Amino acid sequence: MKKNKLLIEYDYDFELAGIISTSKGYKLAWHINRELGVNLVRQPDLSVGFKDNQERLYTFYSCEPGLNRLKLFKNKPMDYESGKYFLVPEFPRFDFIILTASENTDFTMMVLQGIKQIQAVELIAPIPVTSLKSKSNFIF
Repeated sequence: MKKNKLLIEYDYDFELAGIISTSKGYKLAWHINRELGVNLVRQPDLSVGFKDNQERLYTFYSCEPGLNRLKLFKNKPMDYESGKYFLVPEFPRFDFIILTASENTDFTMMVLQGIKQIQAVELIAPIPVTSLKSKSNFIF
């Protein structure tokens, strides 16, 4: 019997950045809200499936002002096991992942510059989406 394979190409129209911070997620979201004048709100946990039939839940906050999207994800699952199941396994050192999407190219730069001003943030660095193997974790 002949087998057919369905190939789906997604449009990854967003940018990612990694954040290193010792703050809790709700506290970092509060700092970002104050610094950027946005309203990140906690959403129902994001469920991501992995190859070994494991499913993990990730905390995330979301805000969609106008045509812009801003999402803050915890890189480690809620039931964190040492060294396993990061949302972005290529960058396990990041505590949080921020997703921005906008038709305005200045939006992402404004977000990154604003987050750099927060004292609770030790480091923020862009993540190249095109070379990321786990970019499908952000399709939902």
